[in-house]
Amino acid sequence: TMGNWLVNHWFSAAVLAAWLGINIFLFTYYFLFFDRDERYFYTRAILGSALAWARASAKCLNFNSMLILLPVCRNLLSFLRGTCSCCRRTLRKQLDHNLTFHKLVAYALALLTAVHTIAHLFNLERYNHSQQATDGSLPAVLSKMHLQGSKWLNPIHSNQTTVEYVAFTTIPGLTGVIITLALILMVTSSTEFIRRNYFEVFWYTHHLFLIYFAGLVIHGIAGLVRGQTEESMEEVHPHRCARYLTQKKDDCWHDCCKDPEFGSIPAESWKWVLAPVLLYIFERLLRVWRARQKVAVTKVVMHPSRVLELRMQKRGFRMEVGQYIFVNCPTISLLEWHPFTLTSAPEEDFFSIHVRAAGDWTERLIDIFQQQTLEMPKIEVDGPFGTASEDVFQYEVAMLVGAGIGVTPFASILKSLWFRFQQADQTLKTKKIYFYWLCRDTGAFAWFNDLLASLEQKMAESGKADFLTYRLFLTGWNTSIANNVALHFDTAMDTVTGLRHKTIFGRPMWNTEFAAVAAAHPRSVVGVFLCGPGALAKSLQKSCHQHSNLDPRKVQFYFNKENF
Repeated sequence: TMGNWLVNHWFSAAVLAAWLGINIFLFTYYFLFFDRDERYFYTRAILGSALAWARASAKCLNFNSMLILLPVCRNLLSFLRGTCSCCRRTLRKQLDHNLTFHKLVAYALALLTAVHTIAHLFNLERYNHSQQATDGSLPAVLSKMHLQGSKWLNPIHSNQTTVEYVAFTTIPGLTGVIITLALILMVTSSTEFIRRNYFEVFWYTHHLFLIYFAGLVIHGIAGLVRGQTEESMEEVHPHRCARYLTQKKDDCWHDCCKDPEFGSIPAESWKWVLAPVLLYIFERLLRVWRARQKVAVTKVVMHPSRVLELRMQKRGFRMEVGQYIFVNCPTISLLEWHPFTLTSAPEEDFFSIHVRAAGDWTERLIDIFQQQTLEMPKIEVDGPFGTASEDVFQYEVAMLVGAGIGVTPFASILKSLWFRFQQADQTLKTKKIYFYWLCRDTGAFAWFNDLLASLEQKMAESGKADFLTYRLFLTGWNTSIANNVALHFDTAMDTVTGLRHKTIFGRPMWNTEFAAVAAAHPRSVVGVFLCGPGALAKSLQKSCHQHSNLDPRKVQFYFNKENF
């Protein structure tokens, strides 16, 4: 299984290894640099190894801040996907792991921020302690140099200064506090639970990234951490002259009499983040321009369980199966854009989405379209984005598994398959589709039922009723449903869905399902596609390995997890 994973994800593994390698290299290189370089001999006399910890983590913070915006430049990713359309599909598919990489970089930023902050708290404590020391030690002598004009090394010049005072009154202190708070809010508000249930909270707090980048650029300007200047190093090198600092006589005559001079480390965060920030600004301007293009809502359908279907048209809009768009409704909010999977097929003359009530924004959108008068509310659309799920069409037999709302991309796939099948598309290898839908709630079947019913009818009319076999599993049910099923057990149509195929209560026995498919197609290559949770992915992957024949000429199951 590890071998299979590496074959499918070698590009991801290579990117991950390169990213980790660069982080380790930057941290190690700059840690050793600040821990050993002679220019920071006197700085280390006060701060010890906390200097190296603070500077090395700062370099890695700059590197990761440079990367964090790139995975969310969706137009850039679409462009890359287009330019490498000749590449292997696995390579293009790795671009869809953009958000996983974005999260990984964010967690690295959080960890490095903690290291950087703790190191600087130690530094402040040591600066403070050295300023107050009167024992004539090297740190104490160095800390009194501010009394001789601009030669200071210790930024704390008063015995009354506290760590809190420095944190809230200096530029590095204040910007450090602000960007750390912004980062904490962004990370905590982007958990799965908040994104799913309170998308608005996630959306607005994520825009604190503007404050984060502004603070990051300003953070190092004051140059509180200093080192010895090159000229001073030539005149009074610490190896020769450090010991004379603590035992200086008034009638000094040798070449170490002159005090060392210090200069700030120049601010350089802006050099790291300038290019990605400019790229992101261009990305946002492009999105605004694309979103301003007119969208015509051609049809509105209200399905049961408060699911709204919107059919739209937009000039020059071209989609592939499994892609998604971002939707904005200015009536609700000018700023909020929400992602929705497209449920139409590329062959149709419109594109559609299905919106279920899940949070304030979707509730209001459904209300607006339910109460609409003569004039249709304005909708803006950006996209489509994401890789097409065209792999489905490369297999003779496909098993499609959708869990809950994860069924949405399969609406597009099933429709497109049917269109290709009807048009006798020569490139379509698919001869048989097995479709499994796992769902907790009967109402959630309703809008998808209409699609399945129409496909069922069309297939029966064209004598191809066996092209699609689907099984619906109701995983959450109560006694009233069970009684209703018992009463109508002999009817031709299902009591829950009204379809010819009966609904099965409980979870699928995957071993039985796979064994049945293997028996029906003993010499086929079967593509297994899932849009659903990770736990289900593991059990399907296990079944794929168990039921694939050792003889490559016989049945083989290939697992594909879609990241919609």
